[in-house]
This record gives sequence, structure tokens and C-alpha cells, in this order.
Amino acid sequence: MRIALFGDIHANLEALEAVLDDASKQGVTDYVCMGDIVGYNADPAACLEIVRAMECPTVKGNHDEDASGNHSLDSMNPVAAAALEWTRKQLSDEQRQWLTRLRMVRQVSDFTVVHSTLDQPANWNYVTNRFDAMSNFSYQFTQLCFHGHTHVPRVYVKTDKVQEVPADSVVIEPGAKYFINVGSVGQPRDGDWRGCYAIFDLEHNLVVFRRVEYDIARTQAKIIAAGLPAMLAERIQEGR
Repeated sequence: MRIALFGDIHANLEALEAVLDDASKQGVTDYVCMGDIVGYNADPAACLEIVRAMECPTVKGNHDEDASGNHSLDSMNPVAAAALEWTRKQLSDEQRQWLTRLRMVRQVSDFTVVHSTLDQPANWNYVTNRFDAMSNFSYQFTQLCFHGHTHVPRVYVKTDKVQEVPADSVVIEPGAKYFINVGSVGQPRDGDWRGCYAIFDLEHNLVVFRRVEYDIARTQAKIIAAGLPAMLAERIQEGR
């Protein structure tokens, strides 16, 4: 089995299609989605329908929760709030109900999937260093857990201590635990604008990260045409 792990699509249809095309060319047999299908970009309904049609294990992200609810967004960043208000209007009631029904945590095969963290998944905490990762490992009962949320690919390994290792190609060693951020398809924030996802090769106990170019100019034009904040078009080019 070769499993594609992808998330933080954020309604970027061009990036999603490019990533799925690349995964197919890499011989991927299965797919798992880390959530945040919607938010920020201009194709929330199209991206949601693609993921739903795949019928792959999918967990709920914070933007999925906010887009499917009716609660106030006043406490959010104004740009994110504006995008979510717009997104709510683009989704049907049935699509919003589908997002509502997504679970926070899933176990797939012998690994775990969550959007943010296992210790308090509904609080949407960010893991940006090994000290943040320590709390998660206390609640991680499988050798591997894949997540997203920060939009930055990262790999944390727990042996006798917790350390961060480069997010490129990672061999899964016996006796160690791994908390792996698969990066973002639609809005990376590590300075590289290309869509990011990971492939878990179960036969070789190997996780490999992939970066995929897409038609970013088309995505940016859609953002502007939709009347979304121009900053959203600028930031995907910068990978921030």
C-alpha cells in the first residue's frame, strides 16, 4: 500500500487537482485527508465534492467547523473571517452538514489522523516545535500520527527524547513514535508556494514528502474575481 496523506486544501482547486494527479502518478493506492478542505480560497464547494467523492478517511479541520456553523467569527483574524463568511454562502446546507459530521480523530490501518493535536483536538492547538509535540505524544497510542493545521511540513520523533528531523524522506524505525505534519495542499506557509503532501509506503516503512506545482495564477485570479481579500492571492505566491 502507498497512502497519500493530504490536507489544508483551503478551497484551492488547482492545487488539489495537481496533488491528486501527482499522487496517481506515484502509484498511490489509498488516500487520507487531514481536513481544512475549505476556507481562504475560491473553490470550497468543488474541493469538498472532490474529497467527498473519494470516500477516503477524512478528519475535521477548524475551517471546516467554522464554515459549517452559524456562530460568530468576530474573534477570528479579519481576513480569515471574511473568507469564511463568503464560504458559508457558497456551500449548500447538505454540504455544510457533511462537514459537521466529520470526526476530529480517525484511526486508519495502524496509524492515527487528526487535524491539530490528539491532546485537545477541538481546541485547534498549533504544534510548531518539539516542546509542543511532547503533549501530543502523551495521547498517541499508535506508532504514527499524521496531522496538519500549521501548513508547514514537520516530523517529530519520540525515542528517549523528542526531536524534530527534516521533512523530506523519513524511515519509520521500530521502537520510535512519529508525529508528522503533512504540510498544506492549498496554502503552504514554509516559503514554498507549491502544494505539499506526503506518501506513506507501508511496504518499505517510508514517508516521503512531495511538492507539486500548479496554476497559481488561475487560483489568484479566482480569489480576486470572487471579491475575497486581495491578501489571500498575494500570500499563496509567497508561501506564507
